[in-house]
Amino acid sequence: MNTILSVKNLKKYFPIKREGKFFGVKHDVLKAVDDVSFDIYEGETLGLVGESGCGKTTLGRTIMRLYDPTGGKIIFKGDDITELDQKQLHPYRKDMHMIFQDPYASLNPRMTVSEIIMESMINDTALSASQRKEKVLELLDLVGLNSDHATRFPHEFSGGQRQRVGIARSLAANPKFIVCDEPISALDVSIQAQVVNLLKDLQKRLGLTYLFIAHDLSMVQYISDRVGVMYLGRMVELASSEELYKSPLHPYTTALMSAVPVPDPDKERQKRRIIVEGEVPSPINPPSGCAFNTRCPRATDKCRGVAPSFTEVTPNHFVACHLFDNEKKEEKIQ
Repeated sequence: MNTILSVKNLKKYFPIKREGKFFGVKHDVLKAVDDVSFDIYEGETLGLVGESGCGKTTLGRTIMRLYDPTGGKIIFKGDDITELDQKQLHPYRKDMHMIFQDPYASLNPRMTVSEIIMESMINDTALSASQRKEKVLELLDLVGLNSDHATRFPHEFSGGQRQRVGIARSLAANPKFIVCDEPISALDVSIQAQVVNLLKDLQKRLGLTYLFIAHDLSMVQYISDRVGVMYLGRMVELASSEELYKSPLHPYTTALMSAVPVPDPDKERQKRRIIVEGEVPSPINPPSGCAFNTRCPRATDKCRGVAPSFTEVTPNHFVACHLFDNEKKEEKIQ
């Protein structure tokens, strides 16, 4: 499999100024993404899950270079785009796009659907004005809308329709890779499956690659080929969707997967739900060692003092946990 995106030791820190009680202004650092590494292969969907505030969206925006990374590397189609300025990023923008969480806030309310979609074609000088209009209609048809919708404004649509407009906009430049930042969380449950099925259909038709960020564990399992789990800015586990949901290794992942509902009532009643005690630590002052040690029932002194490395335990199954130190193979990030 060809690697389309490679993230190596990526970090994104935000400086924060706070009023100190005795010594004036304090300068702190919020570690939103802290030393994350993984690869995404062409044509696959990599799901990304974790609690609110774990850094999923920040990771997606940093990969898209909407945020400048604090450290690490972003390799897209073999090229290092980590240090490129906005002008140098232009050639890559057509191949990388993003679908945002809120379909209303991400669309300009003063522009028609046609203008919103055509805005993504601004750098495509090969298309004439008439060809752009024709392509807008093709894209609307592709996402399940019709030509009448082209002259309407975002407020005239339902949430699901607005998200379809957002998807059409992301496809306007013929991208190869799309970051889907919780694209269904703001939609009614009845509409979520329609949007996810649309994304799967478009992936098959157009050969797209997705980074799919979401809270809904069942939906992530349905759409993803592999799934990564984040906690407090770090990747704690990564494996195929089937493997991760069947045999999670990290204690945090195990707790998450215990919350996934089972459609069989008898099995659902027999299932043991794992409740994680305590609150998520602050990313401004994370605990030493393993970030999960303050909430982990199996934490040892080593967990509290030494941060575990993210390594392969079984083939293509990676985890950052000292419980599996004796089973770890050579260090290798995928």
